[in-house]
Amino acid sequence: MRQTPYLRKRYQAILSYTGAILLMGAGLMLSPLVMLIFWHQEWRLALPGFVLPSFALGLLGAFLWKYCGGKDRVVLTVEEGGVIVVLSWFLVCLASSWPFIVLQGLGFSQAVFESVSGWTTTGLSVVDVTRASHLILIWRSIMQLAGGAGLAIIMIAAIAGPIGPGLSVAEGRSEQLVPQVRASAKIVTTIYAGYAAIGSIALWLAGMEPFDALNHAFAAISTGGFSTRPESIGYWDSVAIEAAVIPLMILGNLNFLTAYLLLQGRLRAVLRNGEVRLMAVLLPAFALICFWLVCKSLYPTFDKQARVAIFEVASALTTTGFSTVSYGNWNGLGFLLLIVLMLIGGGTCSTAGGIKQYRIFVLFKSFVWDLRRAFLPRTAVVESYVWRGEQQDFLTEARIRKAAIFCFVYLTVYTVGTAVLAAHGYSLQESLFEFASAIGTIGLSVGVTAASSPPLVLWAESCGMFLGRLEFFVIIISVIKIFKDVPTMLHRER
Repeated sequence: MRQTPYLRKRYQAILSYTGAILLMGAGLMLSPLVMLIFWHQEWRLALPGFVLPSFALGLLGAFLWKYCGGKDRVVLTVEEGGVIVVLSWFLVCLASSWPFIVLQGLGFSQAVFESVSGWTTTGLSVVDVTRASHLILIWRSIMQLAGGAGLAIIMIAAIAGPIGPGLSVAEGRSEQLVPQVRASAKIVTTIYAGYAAIGSIALWLAGMEPFDALNHAFAAISTGGFSTRPESIGYWDSVAIEAAVIPLMILGNLNFLTAYLLLQGRLRAVLRNGEVRLMAVLLPAFALICFWLVCKSLYPTFDKQARVAIFEVASALTTTGFSTVSYGNWNGLGFLLLIVLMLIGGGTCSTAGGIKQYRIFVLFKSFVWDLRRAFLPRTAVVESYVWRGEQQDFLTEARIRKAAIFCFVYLTVYTVGTAVLAAHGYSLQESLFEFASAIGTIGLSVGVTAASSPPLVLWAESCGMFLGRLEFFVIIISVIKIFKDVPTMLHRER
């Protein structure tokens, strides 16, 4: 058993890095105040809504960073990185709920739900955007932008030190663009900022007002889905805007390594990537089915039918959550199509949620390999690999089994969450759809999620969003680690 001094030293480092992330969260809480330049009449909202919670969070962060930080920076294990991610995300989500309580009049459960939905880039909302201030609207979008990049990734890019891969793995960024972790994090944040800038300009040129363009660009590239309009993208009913949003959603869905190779012009490496190939099959196939068997009988013109089918399928698969129509008149097949896409989700090491396309591709390939082996001699050797970047990634049975176990755990949590919603009187179809949206961090809704929803429903969805945004295994192991280590340290101290 590890000795108490060693544990204490490790947890001092954990709390120190947690403090650094809290300081960054405190700084982000002040960023909406830039909007006061344009909407100075909202200055009365600044102090109670943003300055006070930012000060409290910053004070706690500064205390942890200064008091717990040692002279030497400690290299973190994946489990320790997970502990930091759990603690920092939990505290930042709590602090970020304050503006919704003070300025929007939401209850605690509703405010925490909105905060978790923002940071996890889900987009399910209980805020009445028609009554929300500009500060609240931009704050929701900033949460999604920062949550998509990952608090820990932003911190790694901002500070020096041998932090190690623990933080990035815990936030779902197991792949590095370059060998050095900090340099890789900087590239990710640079690409991400470029997406946001280009997206804002594209949406403005397509016909949105500048404020709407900024908010929707932040939500699109983070695959978040928060909108400034109750009708989401359907408010504009514009071909140009939809044509600008779809590429942004797909870019946000891409693995950052794939995006990095694309920007470098390495098209061959991009095109043989398993996730890209899977997406290239799923998007047109599901859009065609949705068009022919769902939209054709609902909407009057070919133009509208095709636009709805393409946009809703892209929004579900990329886990963005924007919509152009409501789903009240969709048939059961339409619900099934979107549920399947929401469960599959986006690319690994991206801003998207879901089981992830890489795991689905690996399991499909393993099925094909097993079929091939049945018709080959026993002595035949079959190379089991997929392309990741420019390298062949050879898959062992253990890794394939891990992907299968992840799918099992994911679907188990999905079943439990669906049961919670169904137990509150919602139909099975509604419950399956809404919790698939929550755990996949998508944001599409059939009306289950609202400010009037039962608190237990909102908390179940909040837990689903939290688990769906972060890596299941790492977070579960990290929570177990906390419950094991803390009693050990207290017992030794006595």
